[in-house]
Amino acid sequence: MTRAAAMPVPEVAMLRLDAIDLKILSVIQREGRITKLALAERVGLSATPCWNRLKRLESAGVVRDYRARLSTAALGPMTTVFMEATLANHRQADFDRFERAVRDLPEVIGCWAVGGGLDYLLLVATRDIDAYQRLVDELLAREIGIQRYFTYVVTKAVKDALELPVERLATFLPPP
Repeated sequence: MTRAAAMPVPEVAMLRLDAIDLKILSVIQREGRITKLALAERVGLSATPCWNRLKRLESAGVVRDYRARLSTAALGPMTTVFMEATLANHRQADFDRFERAVRDLPEVIGCWAVGGGLDYLLLVATRDIDAYQRLVDELLAREIGIQRYFTYVVTKAVKDALELPVERLATFLPPP
């Protein structure tokens, strides 16, 4: 019962990252629109070497993209739901079918294959709970293998940080 083959793994060249690389990563994930000069000043380099390091990190796939975080409050009412899903069968084809279907749904803003008593944890954003229920009904009607699901409505965001703690993860990176 393995799902590893079905989960896309980004091809990232393993780089030797030093303290300056980690500073660059830490700054740009918080401030993606920072100027080259400001980034260089923040990490203690001149502009050209800093820019070269950033380009190397981008080329290697360490930096995937740059995005804007939107204010959900400014967009109007929204319901955020975590959904646990367990599949009826656990063949590779079943995992593939479910994952293809979920990737096509814009309301599903996150989906993770997990170990334990369930197969997937989904993060869903809809206008309201009725829209969420229509989405669930659609998933069930598509017969993508869901045996059971559980819904957890988010009532308050306690922590909503999308930044990786790069400095704390550094021990898992290849040594210089």
